[in-house]
Amino acid sequence: MMIGRASLIAAVAMAASLGAAGIGWAVDYGRLEPGEGDPGGAATSHADINTSAFSHSSANMSFERELDFKVGDGIFRKLWVAAPSSTTSSDGLGPLYNSRSCQGCHLKDGRGRPPAPGEEAVALFLRLSVPPTTDEQRDALKTFRQATIPEPTYGGQLQNFAIHGFLAEGEMVVTRKDRKIRLADGTVVILRAPTYSVRNLNYGPMRPDVMMSPRIAPPMIGLGLLEMIPAQAILANADPDDRNGDGIRGRANTGWDVTTDRPMLGRFGWKAGEPTIRQQVAHAFAGDIGLSSAISPLSSGDCTPRQKACLDAPDGADPVEHVEVTGRMMDLVTFYSRNLAVPARRNPGAPQVLAGKKLFHDVGCAACHVPSFRTASDPERPEQSDQLIWPYTDLLLHDMGEDLADHRPEGAAGGRDWRTPPLWGVGLTKAVNGHTNFLHDGRARNLLEAILWHGGEAGPARDRVVKLSRRDREALLAFVNSL
Repeated sequence: MMIGRASLIAAVAMAASLGAAGIGWAVDYGRLEPGEGDPGGAATSHADINTSAFSHSSANMSFERELDFKVGDGIFRKLWVAAPSSTTSSDGLGPLYNSRSCQGCHLKDGRGRPPAPGEEAVALFLRLSVPPTTDEQRDALKTFRQATIPEPTYGGQLQNFAIHGFLAEGEMVVTRKDRKIRLADGTVVILRAPTYSVRNLNYGPMRPDVMMSPRIAPPMIGLGLLEMIPAQAILANADPDDRNGDGIRGRANTGWDVTTDRPMLGRFGWKAGEPTIRQQVAHAFAGDIGLSSAISPLSSGDCTPRQKACLDAPDGADPVEHVEVTGRMMDLVTFYSRNLAVPARRNPGAPQVLAGKKLFHDVGCAACHVPSFRTASDPERPEQSDQLIWPYTDLLLHDMGEDLADHRPEGAAGGRDWRTPPLWGVGLTKAVNGHTNFLHDGRARNLLEAILWHGGEAGPARDRVVKLSRRDREALLAFVNSL
């Protein structure tokens, strides 16, 4: 659903006046609700839990469509090489890049992690932007034609790899400082507060007012279902003026849809800046791998006019479509990304899990991590159509406080705002990716740390968690881990 700025504001106001819940009966959160064990509806995967738990196709997919899923998977895993090359359908990498494949960041279709000391960052990179300096730039931001203004020399993100004969842009440096939090039962939790900088810049200095934002690769599961939530259902949970007085002021972001050349409700990315999966995929191809497509047609990816050698480098463009990622390839990767299935819940009816579910609602987590939605219907998207889903997100922006702030606006998102991330599958991160790093930069080493980093609108809920008994805290974490 396309929606302009004025229409978006009006829709938010109307939705708020109608009330966000849309439910006229009380829910017993200490019980298992119908459909809750299958968070992706009929598309939910019931495959064995192992490192491939996030890599299965929608369970309700027809046999005929499975081939497209598998070919899309192949492109997602493909290692791209520099042009020119004998592998003409796989060349065009870079010249500057962050990864050689989609799978390189989204390992096993799951969650990235921050680099270990001395390790090159792959699944964590730095977004870059600067404040506007011209009326043209200010108008582009105001109308959402651009979400940010790229740094003039280094573009929209720092690329720390380069093909042979080129220098990488620079190296991200992460330093951490410990911070102690004492819980009500005496437990001490040590949080790691990261600071980000860049060294070894190879193309000159950055603008002094550059804004940098670390971003970790999120899991890929359930994206097609999120795309099929009706816009009005998302806006129904928005409350930018806090009319109900609960301190939660969810706000929608708006992204520019390149295909229709119109503003559209944002859903994807850490600040909900992307309106569609296809556009998210195209921009990842361009920014992360340096590949062109119809949506992002520059063969040099994120290179800037100040990086002339990068702009002049050979490309791997298709002789007919004149891009490196053809329309058919984009169709297949988009289809694959839409159909990575959400795994079924584990023991959702266990007494401890149900006790934790009630606490999840009682302490206020569900105010932003909205449990369920019903998807729209589309004959072209049978796997995602008319499904009761349980993503535990509102897809809205929330002020998360100063500790998590990146101080970098993106579209309608401010420097303290983040989109509520979906929680489905969160308890399988260790099984799939071998770690339990969470939040937008992976700073939290487990779910409790992730909760304790919450501030701003989520501060009161965090404080209630701090005051829980050990037994209740373990029940709450058992519930979240069951998602």
